[in-house]
Amino acid sequence: MFGLGPTELIIVAGIVLLLFGTRLPRVMRSLGEGIVELKRGLNSSEEDRISQPNGQGTETTSSKE
Repeated sequence: MFGLGPTELIIVAGIVLLLFGTRLPRVMRSLGEGIVELKRGLNSSEEDRISQPNGQGTETTSSKE
């Protein structure tokens, strides 16, 4: 697509490490925490759907004043 070979990719990776090396662990940690939270949210949504068969559950309606 961009015509990047292995040598160019290594050079780009080196530049990224030089620029963001000190912040990289924090970024990866926050990315991991975000993925964990996303999985938790998906699992809780699935559990709610399973615990309320046939779509019967609490429904919210908006009241017009």
